[in-house]
Amino acid sequence: MAYETVTGYCWPQSVAGGERVDLHLSSAGARPVSVEVAHIGATRTVVFAENDIPTGDHPTPPDASHAGCGWPVASDIGIEPEWPSGYYEVILSIDVDGKIRRTHAFFVVRPVHATTSATILLALGTNTWHAYNDFGGRNLYNGGTAVSLQRPMAPGYLYKPPGAGQRVTSLHPPDPQSASHVGYLRMNHLSPWGGSAGWPNWELPFVEWADREGYAIDIVTNADLEEHPELLGAESPYRLYLSIGHDEYWSGPMRDTVEGFIGRGGNAAFLSGNTAFWQVRLEDATGDGAEGPAATMVGYKGFFKQDPVFGTDRQPELTTIWSDHLLERPENHMTGVSFSRGGYHRIGKRVTNGAGGYTLYRADHWIFDGTGLQYGDVLGSSASIVGYECDGCDFITRDGLPYPTGDDGTPANFEILGMAPAAHFTRTTASRPPAPHEPSEIEFVASRLFDNRDPASVERIAHGNAVLGSYISSGGGTVITSGCTDWVWGLAEHDRHVEQITRNILDRLA
Repeated sequence: MAYETVTGYCWPQSVAGGERVDLHLSSAGARPVSVEVAHIGATRTVVFAENDIPTGDHPTPPDASHAGCGWPVASDIGIEPEWPSGYYEVILSIDVDGKIRRTHAFFVVRPVHATTSATILLALGTNTWHAYNDFGGRNLYNGGTAVSLQRPMAPGYLYKPPGAGQRVTSLHPPDPQSASHVGYLRMNHLSPWGGSAGWPNWELPFVEWADREGYAIDIVTNADLEEHPELLGAESPYRLYLSIGHDEYWSGPMRDTVEGFIGRGGNAAFLSGNTAFWQVRLEDATGDGAEGPAATMVGYKGFFKQDPVFGTDRQPELTTIWSDHLLERPENHMTGVSFSRGGYHRIGKRVTNGAGGYTLYRADHWIFDGTGLQYGDVLGSSASIVGYECDGCDFITRDGLPYPTGDDGTPANFEILGMAPAAHFTRTTASRPPAPHEPSEIEFVASRLFDNRDPASVERIAHGNAVLGSYISSGGGTVITSGCTDWVWGLAEHDRHVEQITRNILDRLA
């Protein structure tokens, strides 16, 4: 007998006070659905509840992964003006023969400049959530080239039960945590891609920590940076932009918004990794040609030659990696670093027994104030903050200290503060090996950087690093990058050095 439950999605995913969110639901056996909505911070605050909402049992269309589910509206929620900006958890429940079955949905309340008191803006990595979401079958990792935002999130992206193996990063070598992570996903019936993206592993622990520490932070989605660029415009109240965790997929207008903010003197902290590695396009507003938020995210990735803009005057929108020689707009220009010069640390067969922390080279930088850390010390290894996906830069060494070459687009004044080895997947080390006719990850990256994947080109990026660093923009904005996805785990596990450094960044830049 099939597992009977309820599922659904909210639309739009980002709203302001006074607007409404529609609930698109499907319930097994057309059972009535109960809905609870809570604002998430250091505490969970319920703001809305409704029981016994009549709901139909709707099939998932065969093309749902790229065209959306198209389910009717079962109910809607009015956003009260006093609800604070933030992430809102939506719990959907049905009663199946006395057993309560629950699933999750979400929406974000974005801020209004006239009423906010926050000076920090966090954009959730929602583009990356959607890229990995395999509800309905396809995502950008199993053959899809477009994904719909109008479908539920598969299990694991919005909620993960506690337990060993939740993190994709290997925590206790030589015991293969990657195997226990796969076992964790299977045991809890989560998406096989659920360890790579979503709210629970990165943004949630950061938001909880920051709220406990007393920081006022407004929250938006990735798409808001494109659809509401005024959030970081010339009249913006924000002094600091934040990227947290795994923030891999960026559109051109997103970059325009953030780079414009930095260029005008705004500060940015990329406490994230694999950041802005792939370009995507947000298209098809509302799915029916009407005005409204984009409903589809396009990303051809390895199939970029099939992208309709390839070879046209729209080629700057090509959905390949941002460091592709065809785009000439490496993410280093914004963050200072790139996944193309980094790779993986303590995942699968890549740097399996690495330290999980940064060896420090410039411990006199202000972000280390109050930590007592010195040259050569290792930062964050107790919490394995260097883990999963890491970003680095091309560098040379002078008198024992690393300096960026700038050949990959890293700003000339970028300071390398700490480093840890990282490496790309090869044909023999990949967790999901490529087919014989496909290039390995490192071969693909080399081909996009250097226009070929011969052994010499592959060797140029075979020895990557996670790089913790900082630079000052031409407009006077300070940019910090952690160079890794897992920085926030130092906060979740109360590493005192990571906590103090994060306070230093927020206090000084916000």
